[in-house]
Order: sequence, then C-alpha cells, then structure tokens
Amino acid sequence: MAQGTEQDVASSELPCARCGKPAKLQCPKCLEMQLPKQPSVFCSQDCFKQAWPEHRRVHKPGPDSWLFCTKRGQARSATMPYFKWTGPLRPTTISPRRPVPAGIPLPDYAETANPTSELENKQQRIVPIRTAEEIKGLRAACRLAREVLDKAHAAIRPGVTTDEIDHVVHEATIAAGAYPSPLNYFNFPKSVCTSVNEVICHGIPDRRPLEDGDIVNVDVTAYLNGYHGDLNETYVVGNVDDASKRLIRVTSEALDKAIAAVRPGMRYRDVGDIISMHVSSNGFQVVKSYCGHGIGDLFHCAPNIPHYARNKAVGVMKAGQTFTIEPMGMWVVL
Repeated sequence: MAQGTEQDVASSELPCARCGKPAKLQCPKCLEMQLPKQPSVFCSQDCFKQAWPEHRRVHKPGPDSWLFCTKRGQARSATMPYFKWTGPLRPTTISPRRPVPAGIPLPDYAETANPTSELENKQQRIVPIRTAEEIKGLRAACRLAREVLDKAHAAIRPGVTTDEIDHVVHEATIAAGAYPSPLNYFNFPKSVCTSVNEVICHGIPDRRPLEDGDIVNVDVTAYLNGYHGDLNETYVVGNVDDASKRLIRVTSEALDKAIAAVRPGMRYRDVGDIISMHVSSNGFQVVKSYCGHGIGDLFHCAPNIPHYARNKAVGVMKAGQTFTIEPMGMWVVL
C-alpha cells in the first residue's frame, strides 16, 4: 500500500478515521480522487496501514459505494454508471463530516462506524419491555428530536442546500448535549437524512440547493442520555404541485390511523394492513423495502413493522414496547 501524504491535514483539526486522534496525513488515493478528507485522514502511517484493508473499499466505484460518489468537482451521477435513476434528481458533492465536541456521550459507532452493541444485542431477536425510567429517557430524546426537526423545518426554503439543513440539525443537537444518531452509523457521513423528491429515505445531505416545487423529508434522530429519539416529516419547498401535497397528506393520514390503532394485543402485521388500505384507496402504493423498527438504547432493534398489507411480521404488541411507524407512500408512473 502507499504511504499517507501530508496535505495540510493537521491545521484542519480533523480526527483520524481509525482512532480519533488528531490527523496528520491523508490517503494519497483519496487525494487523487478528490474525495473528502473524512474518512481519508489518519494520525500516523501505522494507523493508515491498519485501516487499509477496510479503507481501500472507498476507492472502488459501484452502485452501493456512496464514499466513491462524494468525489469533488464532478457530479456524482457520472461516478455511478450502474445506478438506475428513477427521476431527474442527481446528487452533488458533500461537505466533510461535522465534528462533535468533547463531553457529549457517544454511541459505540461514533468512532468505528460499526454499531457492535446493536448487532450483537439480544434485542435484535426479543422485543424488550421498557421500564418506566427507560420510557422517560426515550421520551426526552424524542422531545429533543422534535425540537431539532422544527428548527430544520424553519430553515427550509428555495435556495437552501440540504447540507445547510444538516448544519442546523447538527448544531441544534450538540447544543442540547446530544449526539446526532445518523452520524457515522455504518459510515453515514451526515447528521440527518434529507430525502428530496423521488428519494424515498436515507438521502445524504449535499450541496444541491432546494428548488421551488421540491418536497423534502427530514429524518432526525437524537441520542440523548443513552436513548435514541427518531422521527421524520416531509415538507414542501415553495410552491408545490397538488399531487405532491396529496401524497404527503395521504401518507400522514395513514400514519395517524396506524398510531390510533396501536394497543396491547394488536399484531404487528396489522399495522401494514391499516396503512396499505388507506394509501391504496387514495391511488398510491406503499414502499415495501423499508419498515418501522424498535428503538430505545439501540438505534434499530426488534420489532420490524412492515407498512404493507399481508406481511409476515411476527408478534403481538405488549405494554412497554417501543417502536417507530414510518409509512412511505409513492405513486407509480405507467
């Protein structure tokens, strides 16, 4: 492997991508490809060497390699030749990962990008019954996430980039002493998900300005005192067509109907029936690729909550269980 290259990294105060110490050098291949300094900077040649087996993957193009697609000075669409675009939207460059000040409690993946405690936890198989104290902590995290989401909403208007929305979310979250849960979760580079127009979910904030007529979903999760609070909402940008407004309204109504039905003894699978019935009766379809999930001291855990009818979700709701319901509607162009 090549030696790391010293390239004005020390003055940038960026942390080493492997250990978090002050970075002093950058991967030469990342420099050649004009990739962002995060996650391509390291504190030493030894750290760079140890990180190389994993780090070198960011240099390989492909439909699932978002790190490759952050190449500066060139539209990411040009670096994704195998991706089947579903509409006219194309991503642009992203800014470096925003720093989190010392003193804020971090989830285990904040430095490693690997949520080991989540992947190995029995909560992936067994839906926990939360104590009153745990629910209190979860409510506080959700309340903060709602406040942060409202601040993001206030910033939305034509000409504002989703990267600027990410900045609002990041600063509001750390100002409250919390950690933005998406940041570095499985290498996700930003503090919030911003999904514009045909992007269904988990969109990466970038430097594309929002345009009059866009719709944008902002998905905020705050990690506060050991608990994740997760919520999202879709907003209009300027003057939006009636079809888009109707899509937002119908999906929101489906969410409200599902929440109203939640009670001990209800089957998880029934949530999908309720949502799908309302969405389809209004001429839309439900996205099946993503679902609601358990939440608490882990970002994602059991149970899974599919949003479509006749799903195979197993289990019955019990008092003290906590989970998200996140229906995503779409229209189909024939």
